[in-house]
Parts: sequence; structure tokens; C-alpha cells
Amino acid sequence: MTTTQENMAPTTERVDSVSAAAYRIRHHALTMGEVQGQGYVGQALGAADMLAVVYSDQLRFRADDPEWAERDRFLLSTGHYAIGHYAALAEAGVVPVEELETYGSDDSRLPMSGMSTYTPGMEISGGSLGHGLTIAVGMALGLRHQGSNARIYNFLSDGELDEGSTWEAAMGAHHHQLGNLTAMVDINALQADGKTDSVLRTEPITDKWEAAGWYTQRVDGNHLGELLEAFDSAAAQAAAVGRPSVILCDTKVGRGVPLLEEREKAHFMRIEEHEWQLCREQLTAGYEGKAA
Repeated sequence: MTTTQENMAPTTERVDSVSAAAYRIRHHALTMGEVQGQGYVGQALGAADMLAVVYSDQLRFRADDPEWAERDRFLLSTGHYAIGHYAALAEAGVVPVEELETYGSDDSRLPMSGMSTYTPGMEISGGSLGHGLTIAVGMALGLRHQGSNARIYNFLSDGELDEGSTWEAAMGAHHHQLGNLTAMVDINALQADGKTDSVLRTEPITDKWEAAGWYTQRVDGNHLGELLEAFDSAAAQAAAVGRPSVILCDTKVGRGVPLLEEREKAHFMRIEEHEWQLCREQLTAGYEGKAA
């Protein structure tokens, strides 16, 4: 973990609570994936720990009032990760669990790419990548002008670091001293056109964010202890005026389901009908083994 500040280790009870949430988020993602037989299941599994920390431990929201004015805002820049976001919203009680089985269907509130006009708790529509952080900067600045204590959490992918608009937004956040903004980057080293470092090398990522003036931490995004410490540290930095924070999270596509962790062409997975139950069994066995 790269940080300039020591943190108290999270309690076992806290880690266990978030671990249970992450397990359920992964289970929900498999449920939705089976409806279509394919999709961005690998990203949802890989990012489940990040989503669990945000929704079960960090974010201020009201499940029965998604438009609550004082809520923290979670912006999903990567619209194709919507399957993971819906799973987190179901875990948080914003979306009924039984509604997940409508994923991607006609007239569903859960389209395959995130749409703010359809889904409770979905703050922005995703699609064209590289725009989430620009929206987050504008929203964080607007909330500060309104005197709001709400914070902005922006989820983006390592592929979006290819986009110039992301770095313009990063510089803008530093310029405006948006201490109410935390970005999290899912670094799974994979994008639609192949491995991230073969499409466009973006390392050294940590150095670049630090040079842009952000409070920067890099952690194992599938290690709940490291994630909790990083988010706590970012929260300790938060202020109406101050440094924006970024948490760089190294994750593994398909995390928690060995069958999918090693699958080729994992950006958009096609999973055979007979494999879904095996995926669930592997997920549960791994979770129960850790809990034992």
C-alpha cells in the first residue's frame, strides 16, 4: 500500500461485514449474468470488493430515498460495469433483489449499460468512457458552492486513463482544490482491445496522479483490509477545500470464481449454461473457506 499516512487497521468485525457484502454482490452479479448468458461479469466480480467497501462502509445514502439532497454521490464512469453497480444497489437495498432477474430485458430498469434515467441510485449515464471524472469535478464544485457536505465518489477504469479528458479533469480537480472528491480506479490490466499495457502504457500511474496534485494511494483492490484503510485515509483528507483523493486498485477479473479468473477473452464473457451453477459453487466455497 502506497500512502503517506499511517492508519489504524480495520477491525475483524468490520472486515467480515464488508466481506459478506462483497460475497453477496458477486452472487447477485452471477444471477444477472445468467439472465443474458454473457456480459461484463468478470469486471463485476473483480470490482465487488471496491463496491462493497463504498456501499456498505463509506457512502452516506438513504435506500428509501435515492434523491436525498445530502447524500454522497457515487458516479459510475464505466457504464458497462453497471451489472456490478446494480448488484451493489441491491445489496444496499436501493433496488429489490428480485428485480435483478430483469437485467438487460425489455422495459427493465436495469439496462446492460448504466442509465441514470432508468435506475434508482444511478447518478450518471455511462457509455463513452473518459467522461465520468469530468462530471465528478463539476458536481463536486457545484456541491461546494451550495455549501453541501456531500462527497463525490467516482469509479473509473484503468482503460479510461488513456483518455485525455480524464487528465484534464484531474488537473481541474487539483486547481479547484476539490477535497470533497475521491476517485477510485479499477486497474485490472484489461480493456476491450486487449491488455491495457499493450493498448497504451499508462505507468507509472501513481507518479502521474501525485504529479497532478492528488492524494494518491495504491492498494490490492481485492484485499479488504487495504481497501478499508485507503478509504479511511481518503476520508480523513476530505474537506470542502483541499486535495482530491485517488485510490488506485489492482484487481483481478473474475475474482472469487476460479473458473472465470483464468478465462481468455475475459472483457466480455460468454459463459455456458452448465457453468453458472459451478461458478456459484466455486464462489461459495471460496467465501466459506475464508470464513472458516
